[in-house]
Amino acid sequence: MVGAATGPVGSLVGQLAKRAGATAIGIAGGSHKCELAVSQLGFDKAVDHRDPDFPRLLAAACADGIDLYYENVGGAVWDAVLPLLNRHARIPISGLVAQYNALDESSPRTSSARLLREILSKRLRVEGFLSFELAEWFDDFTAEVRPTVLSGEIKYIEHHATGIDGVVEAFRGMLLGHNIGKTVVDIDAD
Repeated sequence: MVGAATGPVGSLVGQLAKRAGATAIGIAGGSHKCELAVSQLGFDKAVDHRDPDFPRLLAAACADGIDLYYENVGGAVWDAVLPLLNRHARIPISGLVAQYNALDESSPRTSSARLLREILSKRLRVEGFLSFELAEWFDDFTAEVRPTVLSGEIKYIEHHATGIDGVVEAFRGMLLGHNIGKTVVDIDAD
């Protein structure tokens, strides 16, 4: 299971999971992004987190539960994924985009007690990581992934904005999920 499946990180995670022989189910915001995750990025299924019936649709998409959830969203997506995690599931956490603009930090969507109970009862393995801590694997990762990107086997999508005046709106749009893929701001050098 991959959150933000059409973002720059989630789309790569899903494609690497498929290359490793796993079933890849993505979560994306909107039917267009879900269709793109399956048709262009190779996910087996994708579920729209904006659908009012999202928790039920997610449960149906992974009827056998979730063994690995790549978390980079948080919020309501995490709330829907949490009860579907199998015992001993693994959850690498690389971001929490749903919380980046949180105005009220004192009322988390999922209480600490509930979260800790789920981690304990399901013996979950949760690990946060930041990319700069993984520098020792950068060369190996690049050697493995670069040829697949260059050959087109692994696909990437860029969302382009133009000009320095577009930076703030592009960043805001990325945080609100308006982009597909990596947000790039093209700045004219003239």
